[in-house]
Amino acid sequence: MAALQQYSWLIAIISIAFCFSSFGNGGNDVANAYATSIAARTLKMWQAGILSIITEFVGAVALGSGVTSTIKNKIMDLERFKGKPGTLILAMTCAEIGSAAWLTIANQIGFPVSTTHTIVGALVGTGIASQADISWAWNSGSVSQIAASWAIAPLISASIAAILFLSLKFSVLERQDSFKWAMRLIPFYLAFTGAVLALFIVIELPTAPTLEEFGAGNIIAIVFGTFGGVLVISYVFFMPYFHRRLVLNDARIQVWHLPLGPLLWRDSPPLYWPGNQGNPDGAVVKDHYRNTRQESEVVATDSPVLPAGDEESKLSPEPLPAAQASALERGEGMEPPRRRKRHLEPRERFLTPTKDLPIYKPARLWSWTKYLFLQGITRDVTSHNSDRLEKTHARAKHYNNKVEHLWTYAQVTSAMMMSIAHGSNDVANAVGPWVAAYNTYQAGVVDSKSPTPIWILVVAGFLLGLGFWVVGWKIVAALGNKITQMSPTRGYAIELGAAITVLLASRLSLPVSTTHCLTGATMGVSLMNFTLEATNWRQLAFIFLGWVLTLPAAGMISGLLMVMALNTPHF
Repeated sequence: MAALQQYSWLIAIISIAFCFSSFGNGGNDVANAYATSIAARTLKMWQAGILSIITEFVGAVALGSGVTSTIKNKIMDLERFKGKPGTLILAMTCAEIGSAAWLTIANQIGFPVSTTHTIVGALVGTGIASQADISWAWNSGSVSQIAASWAIAPLISASIAAILFLSLKFSVLERQDSFKWAMRLIPFYLAFTGAVLALFIVIELPTAPTLEEFGAGNIIAIVFGTFGGVLVISYVFFMPYFHRRLVLNDARIQVWHLPLGPLLWRDSPPLYWPGNQGNPDGAVVKDHYRNTRQESEVVATDSPVLPAGDEESKLSPEPLPAAQASALERGEGMEPPRRRKRHLEPRERFLTPTKDLPIYKPARLWSWTKYLFLQGITRDVTSHNSDRLEKTHARAKHYNNKVEHLWTYAQVTSAMMMSIAHGSNDVANAVGPWVAAYNTYQAGVVDSKSPTPIWILVVAGFLLGLGFWVVGWKIVAALGNKITQMSPTRGYAIELGAAITVLLASRLSLPVSTTHCLTGATMGVSLMNFTLEATNWRQLAFIFLGWVLTLPAAGMISGLLMVMALNTPHF
């Protein structure tokens, strides 16, 4: 029996707000992790959607913290609520509503914002409204440190991602025979990626010990052990796969044939479920630099989950970009131009064919069902209709598509690890206030640390993935090709650079956001085109505006709610 049953109505409200907050968290932060993979055409939107549901659920449930700090980074002093547990429940409810409201607004506008900073801003708002002490001074997790991280995190991430991409650029991409060098070096890049991500997961677990407690010996063992293990796996399984698919141009070979390993060296390997004979234009790998400019009848898109009827699609030739033409002259394997189907957006694709039928007809009900469940993952998030962005993309150099394909595996792995880490760490952004309110409601006393029920982590993990599935497409579009021309090698450097930055920042006790790190890494890689014109500075300014608005907007919403609630006349 709950100690404060008179506040059951507040628990009902905060539970609803928690669902919206988790959903909005998924639509914003989860999209950050997969944006570069989708923009580079390494993954399709629906594939990233399925992966996100799995990775976020694993991160939240399997790796989530058993004890959630209800006051994020000690922003608000709980002493103010001692002896007034009902007021704490009210404060957490207002904070959860403020966080959910701002994330919903940000997702609709297309602002990639920090969900951590959102809940901190909401807590600051309720703290000010309830006259609780707020941590403004320069210390761990303070408001001043968070404001400073708007510049610190992107700059560090940009530097690391730029160094990673430069190593790729000069060791592989711009060498005389880039594909030969790529085949030589890809095992070492895969091994390096595995070592970094293993350390990332171990250190970033909510229950992980400090580096001092963990010990230098264990850290060295993890790094070198993982590096050696992945290197062996690369030579045994990946190299035969790459050789048969990219050197022998065997289009039957697909990613599910990796377990065959050494058998792929044979002239006639025992293939199960052989793939099709390449793309429609005969290429073994897809064109990661396909023109993203929308024309009157041409929209860059991958095949959606449910194929559209041919009668609803039109074909039109695609112009050959100058960079691709020069690559063809160098014989670097770039695909020729081809005719493509026009992409149909969800409303036109699902609802238009049955719009004249009565609403009770099964065909129309099925159309609405498909629209509601698939509209978020069947949108075109890679193309644009901007002359300015077209010129920006033209400034980014195009590289051999076979070389780019080699880095798609490391890119997707990095994105998945970032998503798992997000699920394990940032799930507290939505769960924290709810846990504080719920445990206070149950016990009748205020406690700064409360055990987190596993069932609420299950709900949060599911909602994180669902948020990306339904509304994440706007953030993917904002962080993808709208900043610069994306490709797998660039996306790889961005994802890994952001992961390393989060690792370093956590050791320095800097409250950085994955959103800020990924955006900064994208800017750093873009600048490695050695021209400012390859970066869409207008889009970066738009994203930065969202960062600046996050704290005051979330704080304003929650603070006003708290003030109104505390001063509402009552009997």
